[in-house]
Amino acid sequence: MIRSILAFFGGIFTTLTLGAIVVGLSIGAVFWIYGRDLPDTESLANYTPPTISRIYSREGRIIDEFAQERRLFTPSEEIPDLVKQAFISAEDKNFYSHQGYDLRGIASAAYDAATGGGVRGASTITQQVMKNFLLDGTRSAERKVKEIILAARMEDTLSKEQILELYMNEIFLGQNSYGVTAAAQTYFNKPLVDLTPEEAAYLAALPKAPSTYHPVRAKERAVERRDFVLREMRENGFLTPEQYQTAKATPLRTVQGGDIEGFRSEIPPRDYFTDEIRRQLSEDFGEERFFTGGYSVRATVDPELQKVASLALQQALEQYDRGIGRWRGTGKEIPVEELGDWETALANVTVARDIELGNTWYPAVVLSIGDQAMEVGVETQGVQSVPRDDISWIRGGFSDNFTVGDVVHVRRMTNDADGSLIRWTLRQVPQVEGAFMAMDVNTGRVLAMQGGFSYQHSVFNRATQATRQPGSSFKPFVYAAALDSGFTPATIVVDAPIEINTPQGLWRPKNYSNRFYGPTPLRTGIEQSRNLMTVRLAQEVGMDVVADYAERFGVYDNMRRFLANSLGSEETTLYKMVAAYSMFANGGERVEPTLVDRVQDRYGRTVYKHDRRECRDCQVASLTPGVAPTIVSNRGRVMDAITAYQITSMMKGVVDRGTAKGKVNLPVPAAGKTGTTNDAKDVWFVGFTSNIAAGCYIGFDQPRSLGRNASGGGMCAPVFNRFMQQAVQKYGGGPFAVPPGGRFMKIDRLTGARLPDNASGPNVISEYFRLGQEPVFGVAIDGGFKMGANLPLVDEMARRRGGRQKVKNAAGKTVVIPKKKASFGTLSSGGLY
Repeated sequence: MIRSILAFFGGIFTTLTLGAIVVGLSIGAVFWIYGRDLPDTESLANYTPPTISRIYSREGRIIDEFAQERRLFTPSEEIPDLVKQAFISAEDKNFYSHQGYDLRGIASAAYDAATGGGVRGASTITQQVMKNFLLDGTRSAERKVKEIILAARMEDTLSKEQILELYMNEIFLGQNSYGVTAAAQTYFNKPLVDLTPEEAAYLAALPKAPSTYHPVRAKERAVERRDFVLREMRENGFLTPEQYQTAKATPLRTVQGGDIEGFRSEIPPRDYFTDEIRRQLSEDFGEERFFTGGYSVRATVDPELQKVASLALQQALEQYDRGIGRWRGTGKEIPVEELGDWETALANVTVARDIELGNTWYPAVVLSIGDQAMEVGVETQGVQSVPRDDISWIRGGFSDNFTVGDVVHVRRMTNDADGSLIRWTLRQVPQVEGAFMAMDVNTGRVLAMQGGFSYQHSVFNRATQATRQPGSSFKPFVYAAALDSGFTPATIVVDAPIEINTPQGLWRPKNYSNRFYGPTPLRTGIEQSRNLMTVRLAQEVGMDVVADYAERFGVYDNMRRFLANSLGSEETTLYKMVAAYSMFANGGERVEPTLVDRVQDRYGRTVYKHDRRECRDCQVASLTPGVAPTIVSNRGRVMDAITAYQITSMMKGVVDRGTAKGKVNLPVPAAGKTGTTNDAKDVWFVGFTSNIAAGCYIGFDQPRSLGRNASGGGMCAPVFNRFMQQAVQKYGGGPFAVPPGGRFMKIDRLTGARLPDNASGPNVISEYFRLGQEPVFGVAIDGGFKMGANLPLVDEMARRRGGRQKVKNAAGKTVVIPKKKASFGTLSSGGLY
C-alpha cells in the first residue's frame, strides 16, 4: 500500500519534473531563438538623441530653432529628483529593484486581462527604452519576448541612471515635444528645476497617451491621470500627505489653456535671416544632421538693424504698390455661411501675420459693405469700420473692389504725437518684391538681410536666391579693371554712338538721356553712368579682363565674354554684389560674407568659426589703458589698394553729384552706384561707408517693367539711405582711407584737364594718382569704334537747356539726336543708369 502511494506520488513528481524541464527548455528555446539576431544594446551607451538646433543673436537671445523632433537633451544628473520620481511612480515603481522586467507586473496585467479587468501594459521603463530605440511598436508576443531579452541585457550594460536618462530624453510627450525638458517648456514654459509636483505629475501622465490627456480638449481626464500619478508619488513616499493634498487641489494651468504665456512668444517670428542660416548650414552639414545635431549657432544679425532694413524695404515696396492704385487683396475668402463664427474661420486662413509696417497688420474679413464705410472682423480686435476716405488711393469704390467674405489686411492708423487711433486702414502685400542686405566690409558679418516684403507671404529669399541683372551697378567692375590696366580717373574715353553686329542682330547701345557727350573723363562716365563709355572701355580693356575681375570679386562664377555684359546684363544675386562692393570699401581685400559667427555642437565644441584673423595681443596679461589689441588680417588681396580708393572716390561722386545725387544724405562719406536695367525691370543701388556696405534690389518676381519713371536712384537709393542713417548712428563711419603710394592732383572733372594746385570750383576734383604715373592729357580712348568728327566735350549748359544736338556719324552724315530720352527698348540687355 505504502509502496503504491509512493509510486503514485513518485509518478506525479516525475511528471511535474519532466514537465517543468520541458517548459523550461521550451522557454529557453524561445528565448534562444528570438535572442539570436537582436540588436546590440551596447550601442545605446553611445547614443546621442536628435536634439534641437538653436540660433542665437549676438546678445545670446534665442531667435529661432530648427528640429525634426523638438528635444532638449538633459543629462540624468541635471534632471531633478522630483521629475524622476513622478515618472517612476507613473510608469515603473519597481524600477530601481527589478532586472529589466517585472514578473509581478506581468502577472498582475495577465490576471487583469483574464478576469475582465482590461488589457494594460506591463512594460518597465527599461522595456520601453528597448521598444523606443531598438524595436518597433507592434503589439505581439514575439515583440514582448524580444523586449524582455533586450531589457535584461541592457541592465547588464548600462546603469539605472543611464537607462533613465535615455528614457526621459527620448519619450514623446505630445505637442511635438520629445523628452521632459522640451515638454516642460512646451506645457509650462519652465525649466525642469522650476516644476511643481502637480506639473511634474502631469508630464508623467503623458507617456501613456499624450492626446488622450490633452490639457484643453481632455482636461478632465488629464486631471484624473495627473491625480493618479500624485497618489502614486505619495504612496511611494515621494510626497508628504500635505504636499499631495496641495498639489491635487491645484488647477491644471498650461500654455495650451492660455493660462501661461508660451515660450514661442519670446522668440521672434522666423524671417529671411534665420531661414537663410538654415539653408546654408543644411548645405554645409547636411539637412538631417543640422535638424538633429543640437547645434548652437551664433548669428551675425543685428536685431535692431534687421528691423530697420525690413521697414525700409517694405516702405519702398508699399509706396510703389499704392502708387499703382489697384486693389488685389490676399486672394483668400471665407464662405458667407461661415461668417457667423468668423473668428474661428479667420484663424484657419493662411495669410501673412508677420508684418509690422506702420503698425501691426492684422488679418480681417469683410462682414458688410456700405457706401461710406465697410465693416471688417479683425483677428483678436473685434469688428471695426473702414471709412471710404481710406480707399481714395484705389480705383473705384468699396463695391467695385470688395465682396463680403474677402480676407484682407488692416492696421491702425495712429497719431504720431500721442499714438491715438485715427482710423483702421486697409493694406495689401505688394506684388512688386525686392531685397536688402548689409554687411561689415572688414569682417564679412552680415548685419541685416530682408529677402522680400514678408517671409510668411513668400519664403523665397530674393537677396540670396533671386538672380537678376545688376544693370549699371556692375559698371564699377569694368572701371576697376581699366584702372588696374593703366587707366586713371582722368583718362578720356569717347562717349559717342556705337553699332555692334551680334548673332541676334545689330546692337546700338545708348545712354539713358539719348545724348552723346564726346570725349569724357572716366570719373564723369561712372558718375553719370554713361553706357557708351562703358562699352568702349570694356572693348579697350578686353572682356576677358573684365570677366576675370567679376569672377575674382565673386560676382559671377563664370562670366560670359559678351560686350553687353559690361552693362550688367548677366544675372547675379544681391548677396554677391554687396560682398563685392565690400572689397572696394575695405581697400581691395577679399572678404567672405557670413551670417554665422560660430557653430558649436551639442557638447559645446566649436565646429565652425568665421573670424580667422590673428590677435597678437590677446594673450597679453594686460594692455596699456586706452590701447586696443592688434588685430592682423590674413585675407588675400583681390585688387590694388590705390585702385580700390580711386573707384571708391569715383563712386562717392555718384552720390555727391551723379545719378544718386540728393537721394543719399549721410553724416559720413558714402559711395555707391545705381543700376536700372533695360525696360526698368530691375532697379538697384549698392553702396557703402567706410565700414558698412549695403544694397537694395526691387523688381517683379516675373520680370516686367516697373514703369518709365522707375530707377535705382529713385526707388532703391532711399532704402539704402534710411537704413544707413540708423547704421551710422550705431556704428559710425569716417573718411575713406587713402593708401600710400600716390599723390593728389587737381583735375577738371568735365574735361580731365590738369589744374593748378590752388584751383577751386564746382568742377574741380582732387584726383589720386599712383606715384610715377603721369596722367596723359589730350588723348581719347575710343575702344576701336569710330566716332563722328564734330562731337563736343561735355556741355553741361546744353544738357540743362535740353536742346537737340547735331553730330556727324561714322559715315560723315549730319544727324540730329532727338530730345527725348532713350526708350526702354534701346538696349537689348543690360543697364541704363
